Amino acid sequence: MSTTTITSREIRLASRPFGEPDEGTFALVETQVPEPGAGQILVRNTWMSVDPYMRTRMNAGESYIPPFEVGAPLEGSAIGEVVASEADTIPVGAAVSHFAGWREYAVLDAAHVEVIDVENVRPQDYLGALGTTGLTAYLAVTEIAPVREGDVVFVSAAAGAVGSVAGQLARKFNAARVIGSAGGPEKTRKLTETFGFDAAIDYRAGSVAEQLAELAPEGIDVYIDNVGGDHLEAAIESLNDHGKVAMVGMISTYNATEPSPAPRNLPTAQTKRLTLRGLVISDHFDRFPEYIETAAPLLADGSLVTEETIVDGLENAPSALLGLLRGANTGKMLIRLTA
Repeated sequence: MSTTTITSREIRLASRPFGEPDEGTFALVETQVPEPGAGQILVRNTWMSVDPYMRTRMNAGESYIPPFEVGAPLEGSAIGEVVASEADTIPVGAAVSHFAGWREYAVLDAAHVEVIDVENVRPQDYLGALGTTGLTAYLAVTEIAPVREGDVVFVSAAAGAVGSVAGQLARKFNAARVIGSAGGPEKTRKLTETFGFDAAIDYRAGSVAEQLAELAPEGIDVYIDNVGGDHLEAAIESLNDHGKVAMVGMISTYNATEPSPAPRNLPTAQTKRLTLRGLVISDHFDRFPEYIETAAPLLADGSLVTEETIVDGLENAPSALLGLLRGANTGKMLIRLTA
């Protein structure tokens, strides 16, 4: 059957949001899928990642990654099945990972996809613990802000995809104490009872700085920052001299229409001789083999615990992203696509 008969749905950016996006920011559009050309494959997407950084790509302007174009489909990490192939190296039926998510079908150059093993690992794990999420957490605690034996570590957005893995890896690298922050009693219980954190801060229940000072009276040594704002300010206050910060994300600022007032104590970073280092995961894709070798056995034996928030259907992807930005997820936010 000719693939020109295939109709695919995709999510497009309808307009650039000012402040918090809403459903009108997105458009669900039907489009015809062309046949793959020489060296190309046609992929039917089965799983799709929803990630906080996508909000920053809705804004115009230069950044480390180009912005989404108004009227064009969004993109992101996805897993799919090859349904047609004009590439000798990738057969029909292969499972692949790629970056053309937010659509049901995609025609891709074979060089832009990676064939994945789905015999021993669930396909969606390549979007979470074995994907860029897990690699981000790994690099945060091993290279950007290396955790040493005996360190006290603080992780913000700790019930999220990156934070939950980062906290567990910190413990495996012999941190003395790992503290996480999350929103609400259900998530904070999850941190200690499921993900193995030593203590948890409910940022909705009171001052992050005061709770952190109470839980780490002798200070912290490493901070994995997924939030920015008041969390970064609290961490700077609590960090010991020569402490380290991995600046992974700043989700508290993504919908802001005015500059964040925090951290107001940034000069303290100088007097404490702190190291604040940013992490852009695309700089480190060459580290995937090393990370997979470390993480795959931990995932297989259950010593690395992951959770997912799964939303079914491409049409519900925008609401899933809006929910993610409001903290509605525990663990990795995923879209499950059906044929």
